[in-house]
Amino acid sequence: MSIIVEPRDEHNELLLSRVHPADYENPTPDNPYNLVVVGAGTAGLVSAAGAAGLGARVALVERALSGGDCLNYGCVPSKGIISAATAAENVRGAGAFGVRFGGEVTVDFPEAMARMRRLRAQISEVDSVQRFTDLGVDVFLGQGTFTGPRTLEVEGKELSFSKAVIATGARAAGLPIPGLDEAGYLTNETIFNLTELPRRLAVIGGGPIGCEMSQVFRRFGSDVSLLELAPHVLIREDADAAEIIQEALLRDGVKIVTNIENIDRVSGGEAGRTVHYTQGGEEKQIEVDAVLVAVGRAPNVDGLGLEAAGVAYHKRGVTVDDTYRTSNPRIYAAGDICSPYQFTHAADFMARTVLNNALFPGRKKKGSALTIPWCTYTDPQISHVGITEQGAEKEGVAIDTFTMQMDDVDRAILDGETEGFVKVHVEKGSDKILGATIVARHAGDMIGELVMAMTNNVGLGSVANVIHPYPTQADAVRRTGDLYNRTRLTPRVSKLLGGWLNWRRGK
Repeated sequence: MSIIVEPRDEHNELLLSRVHPADYENPTPDNPYNLVVVGAGTAGLVSAAGAAGLGARVALVERALSGGDCLNYGCVPSKGIISAATAAENVRGAGAFGVRFGGEVTVDFPEAMARMRRLRAQISEVDSVQRFTDLGVDVFLGQGTFTGPRTLEVEGKELSFSKAVIATGARAAGLPIPGLDEAGYLTNETIFNLTELPRRLAVIGGGPIGCEMSQVFRRFGSDVSLLELAPHVLIREDADAAEIIQEALLRDGVKIVTNIENIDRVSGGEAGRTVHYTQGGEEKQIEVDAVLVAVGRAPNVDGLGLEAAGVAYHKRGVTVDDTYRTSNPRIYAAGDICSPYQFTHAADFMARTVLNNALFPGRKKKGSALTIPWCTYTDPQISHVGITEQGAEKEGVAIDTFTMQMDDVDRAILDGETEGFVKVHVEKGSDKILGATIVARHAGDMIGELVMAMTNNVGLGSVANVIHPYPTQADAVRRTGDLYNRTRLTPRVSKLLGGWLNWRRGK
């Protein structure tokens, strides 16, 4: 199957030569395989490499691009252009640091996108067909279709297996909006193909992808309108955190339209598009040059022959138990195809769990034991793990919450990055951490300390004892532990130590 990635430049040619080489010939099957992995995204690659490293006979099947969403359409290209947009914004704000420059700051969009494509191609070597062949994995390119409970066919060749892993992921799904298909639209799978900056961009969906791309393209110079049905963006995040991000987007110049009742239709075409929507019972419209649909995912179950394999599935993907085993006890699933946590790092650790359970059935591990954080890479970022205040209230879980504002952190003040907070939720009456949200420019780098504490049952009081270099923004995490420890002081001790505790860097 011939695959093309636009634009057809040297960077994408290098990418394709690694993740779907045109001259590649599938090997002769070495049946039976200990493990057949269907899908070469993060979950599939981790499963295949791990099993091969343990000496198993492994086959890896991929119908499109090795590396999956993360390398080709997600984490890697998105962070590549987020870095470019952040660089532009840093220059615009340099005057506050006494740095002077002349003229208006503009972004060379074609150059920024070329940089992203170059770096994506560079990183792609890690996910390449050649690398996995060198690891001893039999790589098969083409559509893999189960023909029975223990067999799979790809490009006319039958593979038999003892165990299998379905790791085919999910894809961007269109919306049933009249005229949308005819007018044409972008998704996370096509927006990185652009070589010309849209002058006016409508983004449908105020989730992580919608917010990230709205901010990026606004900082690049597009006139961006973000359309969201909910009362505010990032509706699944901590409400205080979502409010900060919404204000940041507005400050950047993104036009945010919330409480939309319906997107009625999209009209027009290449020369320009009109998005018609209803808000407050009134019909409204905006004129744009491009539309990005940043909501909706569909599992990649088509063509897999799951019925023949005896694998149950539903509209959100393959059905699994807490060990990631499907209704066929020989077949497991990992990653976006079966998980509500559609993140690269989640797919990675799900695959590790699957590898253990498939190859070492005597020591089963459970998916529910994983502590999975996530991060939205806006500026500032939101990172989160575990329960939120809203979730605790809904579930009837009693919690105590400790919050350290970033504007009380010396390094954040010095960096001019005071927007945000570290908020930690503990089980009421103890220091057991149940969840945390961080809003900060480097929130994704800061959340790991709390994830480690939760994973290893380390209480918030003990986090306070971890010495951090001064001054760092991550010290805000430790200081939430200080806040907890003060609640344990008796009134008399609290009064005696009051002066010391209120010293600026400890208050």
